[in-house]
Amino acid sequence: MVSSQRNTLVRSLHDLGLAAWFGGSLMGVIGLNGAAKEADDTGRGIRISTIGWNKWLPVSVAAIAVHVVGGAGLFKANAERVRHQEGVGASTGAKTVLTGAALAATAYACLLGKKVGATQTDEPKVKELAEKTPGSTEDAQRQLRLAQWAVPALTGALLVLNALHGEQQRPSQQKLGFVQKAGSRLGMTD
Repeated sequence: MVSSQRNTLVRSLHDLGLAAWFGGSLMGVIGLNGAAKEADDTGRGIRISTIGWNKWLPVSVAAIAVHVVGGAGLFKANAERVRHQEGVGASTGAKTVLTGAALAATAYACLLGKKVGATQTDEPKVKELAEKTPGSTEDAQRQLRLAQWAVPALTGALLVLNALHGEQQRPSQQKLGFVQKAGSRLGMTD
């Protein structure tokens, strides 16, 4: 039951969205935050970093949405493989969990970034949000550093699982996976 159906559009959405999410977060943590740290003189670095992350935010949201739409399309297109090919369900489950964790880390980093950035603004709505967010600004900065590194770590792990899925989609692997799954259901494997 090897499918020869092509899913170029949804695969492209999935992969391009993930690539932008991973690459943008990694560049932001290393490049933008690194440059802002070098420019830091009485809060100037925080302003630079906040401006950069705020400019990236709409692109990041779009990239994540494109990735999720592509992922849903791939899941639908490969539902039979997920159900019946040995190992595909487990790797799909792992990808789902990692995607959720990356979404949570991204949202948390955004929230913390708003709190930290609020120290450099006169905008009342932003200051109000910062005041409602629990903890001190120093705590938020420490947590933000960790959350920002978690995003490329988690999305990088998703890229590795994409490579695994690509390998599992080879015709020889599909046939072997279907046979192994059928054998295990019939009690014919160790």
